[in-house]
Formats: sequence, C-alpha cells, structure tokens
Amino acid sequence: MTPRRTLPLLLSSLLLAAGTSSGAGAAAEPVVRPLGDVVPAPASVTPGGEPYTLTRATSIRVQHESREIGRYLAGVLRPSTGYPLPVVDDHAAGGGILLRLDRRATGLGDEGYELRSGRAGVVLTAHAPAGLFRGVQTLRQQLPAAVERRTVQSGPWKIAGGTVTDTPRFAYRGAMLDVSRHFFTVDQVKRYIDQLALYKVNKLHLHLSDDQGWRLAVDSWPRLAAYGGSTQVGGGAGGSYTKDDYREIVRYAASRYQEVVPEIDMPGHTNAALASYPELNCDGVAPPLYTGTNVGFSSLCVPKERTYDFVEDVIRELAELTPGRYLHIGGDEAHSTSHADYAAFMDRVQPLVATYGKTVIGWHQLTGARPAPGALAQYWGLDRSSAAEKEQVAAAGRAGTGIILSPADRAYLDMKYTKETPLGLSWAGYVEVRRSYDWDPATLLPGLPEEAVAGVEAPLWTETISQSAHIDRMAFPRVAGIAELGWSPAASHDWEAYRLRLGRQGPRLDALGIDYYRSPQVPWV
Repeated sequence: MTPRRTLPLLLSSLLLAAGTSSGAGAAAEPVVRPLGDVVPAPASVTPGGEPYTLTRATSIRVQHESREIGRYLAGVLRPSTGYPLPVVDDHAAGGGILLRLDRRATGLGDEGYELRSGRAGVVLTAHAPAGLFRGVQTLRQQLPAAVERRTVQSGPWKIAGGTVTDTPRFAYRGAMLDVSRHFFTVDQVKRYIDQLALYKVNKLHLHLSDDQGWRLAVDSWPRLAAYGGSTQVGGGAGGSYTKDDYREIVRYAASRYQEVVPEIDMPGHTNAALASYPELNCDGVAPPLYTGTNVGFSSLCVPKERTYDFVEDVIRELAELTPGRYLHIGGDEAHSTSHADYAAFMDRVQPLVATYGKTVIGWHQLTGARPAPGALAQYWGLDRSSAAEKEQVAAAGRAGTGIILSPADRAYLDMKYTKETPLGLSWAGYVEVRRSYDWDPATLLPGLPEEAVAGVEAPLWTETISQSAHIDRMAFPRVAGIAELGWSPAASHDWEAYRLRLGRQGPRLDALGIDYYRSPQVPWV
C-alpha cells in the first residue's frame, strides 16, 4: 500500500523543523498534531475535516470483544485529562470514541486498523482485537504528549481530522531483554512491555539462561534456579522467576498483544546449568558459577544421553507455560562445541521442540546445521561479516527458513551510541540513531528474498545494564526506529522525515518518564 503524503502534513513538518538542523531549538509541540505524525509511520494517511476534541462528555464505546482494549485506553487517558471517559456497551450510538471489530474487514489482517476522526467523534475499526490495540497506539500518539502524564493536565485534547489506514509490513516485530546477565523483576519487565506497546512491538523475546544465570524455575531440575540463578554479572544476588512469575509476564504481555518468546540458550552459554548439575558435564565435574562477561567457553555434553533428558524436561516445562508459538533454543557462540557435535545436538533438540507443540527459533548459526521445517533463524551478523556467512543465512532463507533480522551493528540496543556513552559495549561498533534506523530489511542480506524475512528484532543484552533507567537510555529512541522498520511500508522509509517525527516524540517520552538518549542527530521538541 502506498502512503499518501499530503501538502498540509508536509507543511506542518517543515514548520516544526524550521531552523533545526541539530538537537537544539526545535519548535514547540502543536495543539493539533498533524494526522499521521506518529511512530511507526502509517501506511496511508488522508487528512481532512475538523479535529475531534475530547471533553468531559466523551465516552469510549465498545463491543464485547473490545471491552478490555477500551478499558486500557481509558486507563491511559483518564489521569491526564481528568475526564471520566466511561467504557460503555453502546456501539450503535454516535459520538465519542468507538472501538469497532468488523470481521468483514479482512484486508486489515490481524493487526491492521482504520482510524477515522472528525468533529463528531473517532471510529477505530479492525478485523481482530490486536488491530484495535495497535490503532489505540496511533490514537494516543495523535493526542498531545501531556496525555501520557499521570496527573491532570490542561489540554485541550484534539485528534486531527481525517483517515488513517494501516497494516504492518512484517508479522514479526520484536524486542529482546536479556534477564540472564542481569536479572530484572516482573515489574521491571512489565514496564518495558508497556513502553514497547506504544510502538506496536508484538514479540517479547526473553533470554532466560546464560553462563551468568538461569532465570526460570524448572520443577524437574530445581537447582537450575535455586543455585544457577543465584548470581549475575559482577557477582550480585541474581534472581529467578517462579512459574507463577513467568505466567504473570506472559499474561501481561498478552494484554498488550505481545507474544512472549522464551529462550534457553544451548549447547553453549550454559555455565549456570553446568554449575548446577555435575552430570551435565562430560567429566562429571561442575564448574564454579560465573560472573564475568566472556563467551564461548561452555557447552553441554553432546554425547551424553543425560543431556537430552535435561533438555527435554526443560522444553516440556517451558512449553507448558508458554501459550505462544515459538521456543528459542539459542545456538550462538558455541565455540566449545565441535561442528559435528553442534549439528548432532540440533538434530536431537529441534524435534523435541516440535513434540511439545512449538516452533524452533535459533540464532543464525542454526543455518550451519539443519534447520527444522518451519524454523526461524535470527541473524545477528554485521556489515563486515563474511560473504560466506551471509550467503549461508540467505540460502537457508531461500530454502524455506524464515529469517529474523537483528544485525548487531544496527539493531543491538546494548551497543554504545558513541565512544562517550557510559553504558553498553562496542564490539559491533558505535550505533547512533541514524545507523540504527537507516537500513532496509529487504536488502540487508544479498540473495535473501523479502518473502523470507519474518521480521526484525531489537535485542538488549545486559552485561552493563542493571536498572530500568539503563534500559530506558539504551533502548530509547533506537527501539522505536527498529519498530518502524518492522511496521511501516518501505516506501515511507526516509531518514530526514523520520528524524523530525522522532524529535516530536521527545515530549511523549518525557511524559512517560523515559530518560532517553538525546541524540544530536535528532531535532528534539
């Protein structure tokens, strides 16, 4: 679908950007935000007519299936407006905000929506509930940024008139949080889920195990969490999730229409498991717990049958807890595992994932073995990666393996922005906001057809990240750009236009309490 960019929207953008070639001096936020001035950029925008103004008389009208989304929207808008905004079962009456499911609107798919705004009200239509939820994120971004605050603000609360029709480019639009290098509580994970929802992210990848910590209770192997989860990078106390904790994360993510993708990394990155159970080691001797940041030194014992008892138990219990389609089995940086053992291990483990009703995801090293039918491979290579490595992944894509793109020198959120960035690492280079945004998933890997691209994901590894404030600084604003690459049509991709829209996100991030990186490449409002 080709986006429609009209003269009024262009003029508004130019006026807002006037005189701002750097991060200083940007214009104030407008009373009425131009229609479509949101992140990710919508597929089609047709401005026209008068804006709708929220008032004390506004209600949110829902059908049965959209009731919870209506309550979510009311929860966003009530604190700042001070309006009651009742959620009512009255989809026939006019006025206010109507959240409408139309099963005949198949062209919108599962996540698309249409937003129509005018003086009489706002109608948000979708084919499925997820589409309504994505549309609600556009609606809230059309309102002034102060709507995100938790105390009453002065308004006015206007939504520009016209029509937005929007569908995602890719079905998989993810963000990963590494809770193994440093542990994050359920509430901290929920906070990140809420932040990601604003930008239409639909997958939350949780990296649950690594050398430094095992973070999920497994009943059949209790020392994994009790002992393997007892530390973290730098020697802190670590932590782990009970099964109820994990269920709560899954439930909360589902309420934001995000699917949890759990990862148990293997056969490498397994020191926490090896330290917990000596029988998982080829020599039967458990190594000490590890609190450093080196990689590639650990491996499950591939020839031992006990290894596969362990792997099956973990997969079975994790699959029982996870309603989503995917189970990520890692597979990266297995430097202590021979290639023959690696391939043999993956041949044994991938069918176990299918046995318990899940689809395999692995890091792109899986393409050097034999990916299972339907598996996805997650590419984390660099521009400077070898042509042979890129071709191996592209060939797997051409053969039917879906590819998730997470190039480390563009999408890894733990990479420093510049050499002055106090947090993060730089092994993949410095990744400023423009570099993170300015690439096309369809052309990143030579020889990979666009139909083989499942989507994009922005991983956040946490060797140096230990607080929510650290997540804020390293994820934002880059995660918004990766989300746009996953959602918006290729025809709308333009750095100069994006940097202006992103700059106008600044007051919203401030209102949400997100201490983002103020890149000098962006004219922040």
